[in-house]
Amino acid sequence: MNLPARARVRRPWRLAAEASALLIAVVVAFPLYWMVLSAFKPAGEIESAHPRPWTSAPSLDSFRRVFEQQDFGRYFVNSLVVAGSVVIISALIAFLAATAVTRFRFRFRTTLLIMFLVAQMVPVEALTIPLFFLMRDFGLLNTLGSLILPHIAFSLPFAIWMLRGFVKAVPEALEEAAYIDGASRARFLWRILFPLVFPGLVATSVFSFISAWNDFLFAKSFIISDTSQSTLPMALLVFFKPDEPDWGGVMAASTVMTLPVLVFFVLVQRRLVSGLGGAVKD
Repeated sequence: MNLPARARVRRPWRLAAEASALLIAVVVAFPLYWMVLSAFKPAGEIESAHPRPWTSAPSLDSFRRVFEQQDFGRYFVNSLVVAGSVVIISALIAFLAATAVTRFRFRFRTTLLIMFLVAQMVPVEALTIPLFFLMRDFGLLNTLGSLILPHIAFSLPFAIWMLRGFVKAVPEALEEAAYIDGASRARFLWRILFPLVFPGLVATSVFSFISAWNDFLFAKSFIISDTSQSTLPMALLVFFKPDEPDWGGVMAASTVMTLPVLVFFVLVQRRLVSGLGGAVKD
């Protein structure tokens, strides 16, 4: 069966696009592969002057050193508490704020939206020192609150901007119909609007989770003396010895850190695709 002329012309371009996408995927995935491979390599292969992209003698010694590290479990729980708190609190606040700036008309609404956008442009490093003094004055240094609050503040502008499009895409006729049927504003908000924008909440939550889970700057700056409040990125410092870094331990700990992110992606992948694909259509 002969293909139409247009299909014959487009096919090479499609093959080139697919090949390019595959090449990009390989380039992106290779560091992850090398990290996992190095975690299973024995010390002799990791320090070899001729590294190979495989190992003939896989070993669990690096993972054993990681799990035998003192307080590693506590660091893991602390990271879960910080990331989970940031995801839940920022999602709820962003949902309410996005609904407010979309459904209500009030003074300085446009100015407020521009401020959200400007907040995204400020580098985190430039605010670390002012945030340190702020946490000190509030008495939050050496507590998980000093990590949760800044991440909530930095994740909100992006979340509000993204959810604003989802809320705006929900037809106002649907809201009016709900009010005619006797639904209160709170009931419409949580029973109708919330499920419709939930894919957007998932998409923003993924970025909030990754940012809080991988944070090193705030953890290093705000957790000074109480190591029991440290998170997993701080645990990696144990393997960076001054004379001889334990690269196997670093790679094994990094692999363990990556697993919760992968699990989170697997659990929300369907919602994430629909959330990134667009809002609810009228």
